[in-house]
Amino acid sequence: MAAGSKNIVILDYGSGNLRSAERAVARHGVDVTVTPDWDAALDADGLIVPGVGAFSACMAGLRSVRGDQIIGRRLAGGRPVLGICVGMQILFAKGVEHGVTTEGCAEWPGTVERLEAPVVPHMGWNTVEAPEETVLFRGLGPDTRFYFVHSYGVRRWELQPDPLGHLRPPLVTWAEHGDRFVAAVENGALCATQFHPEKSGDAGAELLRNWLSTVD
Repeated sequence: MAAGSKNIVILDYGSGNLRSAERAVARHGVDVTVTPDWDAALDADGLIVPGVGAFSACMAGLRSVRGDQIIGRRLAGGRPVLGICVGMQILFAKGVEHGVTTEGCAEWPGTVERLEAPVVPHMGWNTVEAPEETVLFRGLGPDTRFYFVHSYGVRRWELQPDPLGHLRPPLVTWAEHGDRFVAAVENGALCATQFHPEKSGDAGAELLRNWLSTVD
């Protein structure tokens, strides 16, 4: 590892575009390791959790390497985690596919369900609606497009505001395909995108650069 370089681990639990994510992150001059190793994932400056395919299969793979525990421990210590595609979906409480409900990591309440749209899957380039305070989308205008491939998503944000106002509410970015769904979340050390930044060209590269700027 180069002196002073950030150490990023991409969690290998049998799912996700691991090598394309590795190449996309490495372009930013950081050290990237693809591994299922518990200690490496816990100790990294930043952890990326990719994911493709079925929610239930991703959760089974994640639990097989204790990835759900790794995510929880990192967040308890304020250590950055970025979920991508189904790697974002598994951060929610549950996923429902073909009538079967699977428990997720429950970092956020909410249900991953089939999109209500004339054409599913949602595949291709789409714009997003990001909040003004966003860090992930800093420098990226409203016409910027990102690459999506998914049939399921979170159609309702269910986390209630802190009644005492002590906790800063998460920043939720939305997109539309048939109806609205959550496209990204920024919640302290935990960030996630439904789209694939590693497949989103210059826009995705800028988003990854923005996320890396939050990694100490």
